[in-house]
Amino acid sequence: MEIKNLEGKVILTVEKNDLSEANLSKAYLRGANLSGADLKGANLYEADLSGADLYEANLKEANLSGADLSGADLSGADLKEANLSEANLSEANLYKADLYEADLSGAYLRGAKINIQQKEEVIKAIGLKII
Repeated sequence: MEIKNLEGKVILTVEKNDLSEANLSKAYLRGANLSGADLKGANLYEADLSGADLYEANLKEANLSGADLSGADLSGADLKEANLSEANLSEANLYKADLYEADLSGAYLRGAKINIQQKEEVIKAIGLKII
């Protein structure tokens, strides 16, 4: 698998889409095609993933705190137990992403796309209490 930026330049070549446990802290992955990639437990702290394609990616238990995921496609992604605290998810596509036990505290979600079934998970994950 080749990871490319928006200009089409190959920035990383990975065997079998496996980036599990990888340290990509503060990496510049803007517009990268990571569709279907295994990023389980990866450290993506403050990484720039704006506009990235993460369709059906495995991000279970990944650290995405402070990451820029604005405009990213996270549809169908596994984000179970992922740390998305303080992440920028504006205009991100989270349709059918699994957000079970994900930490969205302080995350910026303006314009993010979710499906109706996710609303309770998102409300719980960002710490809102409806009374």
